[in-house]
Amino acid sequence: MRFRGLDLNLLVALDALMTERNLTAAARRINLSQPAMSAAVARLRSYFKDDLFTMRGRELIPTPRAEALAGPTREALAHIQVSITSRETFKPSQSDRRFRISLSDFATIVLIRNVVERVARDAPGIRFELTPHADPFDHPLQRGEIDFLIVPDLYMSDVHPKVALFDETLVCVGCRSNKQLSRPLTFEGYMSMGHVAVRLGRSRVPSVDEWFMQEHGVRRRVEVVVQSFSMIPHMLVGTNRIATMPLTLVKHFAKSMPLRITRLPLPLPGFTEAVQWPSVHNTDPANIWMRQVLVEEAARLASPRDAASNTPEQAEIRS
Repeated sequence: MRFRGLDLNLLVALDALMTERNLTAAARRINLSQPAMSAAVARLRSYFKDDLFTMRGRELIPTPRAEALAGPTREALAHIQVSITSRETFKPSQSDRRFRISLSDFATIVLIRNVVERVARDAPGIRFELTPHADPFDHPLQRGEIDFLIVPDLYMSDVHPKVALFDETLVCVGCRSNKQLSRPLTFEGYMSMGHVAVRLGRSRVPSVDEWFMQEHGVRRRVEVVVQSFSMIPHMLVGTNRIATMPLTLVKHFAKSMPLRITRLPLPLPGFTEAVQWPSVHNTDPANIWMRQVLVEEAARLASPRDAASNTPEQAEIRS
């Protein structure tokens, strides 16, 4: 089918190329042979009068023109897909839908593992693809490459719909053998110790606690920087370092590791973990169903803020 001289099938090829950034992978994605995909690239270049891609090794590097086309192309294809699939009755128990979710290891451990377990019982044909956060966080969402983004709401844009999942509070954590945590922790003590911090993605986005501290001009002595929350406890055991972590995650690791928690000696606010999805999928029955599952499983989590209010100044968490 042609529209103003453009074979609309070429838009499917363009979308695959922008997503995969590799000719062979893009061809495989849309079930074309590599020669057919090469021919599609040539036709795209001819129509748009632009190279669209340059090669760097085996990676395709899009030109500014290709980058400008990517969003509208993905949105148009998404509208077509939703218009077709939304007319079909969605039956979770019979579906083989794949949900692509961008999230941190924190959200995976605290929430998504429960979601996956529930879906395995109720809708065993449904599949998940869990991917780490991109730079910026909402880039895959804007490009239609994911179905959901799960991240603290302060990192979210207002371009797409979102809903809160659960509230989380921050605590200080260290090794059980850390004698400095055997007494109430003062601000001076907190600042004097070495810290383990997490920074996310290639651009090293600071975690919520560091973001808050930077906003208020607080500078800790960071001795170790890791790329995920689940790496932090391993950098604490057997040392006198401390870290600031979500309470729910600390409790998970404390079941098998010698950790001690204490209240933070500075008023860092908690945060709200939220989920966001492309606006084009707002009425998609499958997307609506999965959103409901996420919200319901999040509601099952005990409120860490309530738990923290009942936590003594120093608490040793044992398995």
